[in-house]
Amino acid sequence: MSDHNPGLRPWRDIARRQCRQIMVGNVPVGGGAPVTVQTMTNTPTDDVRATVDQIRRCEEAGVDIIRVSCPDEASTAALKQIVRAARVPIVADIHFHYKRALEAADAGAACLRINPGNIGSEARVKEVVDAAKSNGCSIRIGVNAGSLEKDLLEKYGEPCPEALVESALDHIKLLQDQDFHDYKVAVKASDVFLAVAAYMQLAEAVDCPLHLGITEAGGLIGGTVKSAIGIGNLLWAGIGDTIRVSLSAEPEEEVRVGYEILKSLGIRTRGVKVISCPSCARQGFDVIRTVQALEERLQHIHTPLSLSVLGCVVNGPGEARETDIGLTGGGAGKHMVYLSGLTDHTVQDEGMIDHIVGLVEAKAAEIEAAKLEAETTDAGKAEAAE
Repeated sequence: MSDHNPGLRPWRDIARRQCRQIMVGNVPVGGGAPVTVQTMTNTPTDDVRATVDQIRRCEEAGVDIIRVSCPDEASTAALKQIVRAARVPIVADIHFHYKRALEAADAGAACLRINPGNIGSEARVKEVVDAAKSNGCSIRIGVNAGSLEKDLLEKYGEPCPEALVESALDHIKLLQDQDFHDYKVAVKASDVFLAVAAYMQLAEAVDCPLHLGITEAGGLIGGTVKSAIGIGNLLWAGIGDTIRVSLSAEPEEEVRVGYEILKSLGIRTRGVKVISCPSCARQGFDVIRTVQALEERLQHIHTPLSLSVLGCVVNGPGEARETDIGLTGGGAGKHMVYLSGLTDHTVQDEGMIDHIVGLVEAKAAEIEAAKLEAETTDAGKAEAAE
């Protein structure tokens, strides 16, 4: 079910796949928990200051979980400080050397990203699982079309959904053989069709949470489009419990795109949802520059609310009726402002952006105050009932 008045508008409802829940630090994944947004740092992990600074920017953008690569001893040595400084759970990215997984678990990682089959012998897998159990770590199995096992490539001839799923099931068995069940799984590919088909097959085969992503998706624009198509397709089908948008861009941009995907489907809401027109010759103000300025200046708003910005009266009033705050372009530099769907007042070109920012900030404060009052009232009723 989506947040768009579930049940009232059934054509907007999303029935999420049922799965068991695991914990990544203090963040629940799967089992009906909100779909979480992840990203990954790209600074040298042993540069603690640079890595923590990047984590801070991602936290401000709303990230729920952050992955940090641990390719060497220097990285796992730095991880302890990074975990201590971060406000969100840290996933240690481990590829081949099992000792890095042991060190990361001891350093406080909330989750280990590994492929158990790459770790080595059964004894080494057991060491990693024991370290995870001792430190309360979950594990993310990360299957990737670009690094499939040779025997599977020989069997199937090329990366295909069946090969990715078989690889995932093989890795899962290695953990289950050690009586370890706190895992989530990803079957990523840079090809949207391959990734979506693999996830759909895997969703039918397992009961664990699924980590969604289109790997190596590309730059900010191309990667956003591919990720929105692939991740959005799966989420719309109810598949997926945590997502990472992989972009050749700064990690905080991955977080913002991830939230926009979730907001578009009504799965999670955070911050201002902007509805704006592409602009045309009818526009009463520069819509493109206005929207750019508003999006930049409203990034600090975490309260979910909606803002429509349309250049003329063709669709402007209709969209404004559906949003918390609306701005519709008029003639002679005089534009209509709507509050809660109703016409309220006009605003001139000069100072218009400052004015709308002020209205959004006031509306966010009003929503937060009402929320706090409701929580206080509920708490009081609960106390009285006791």
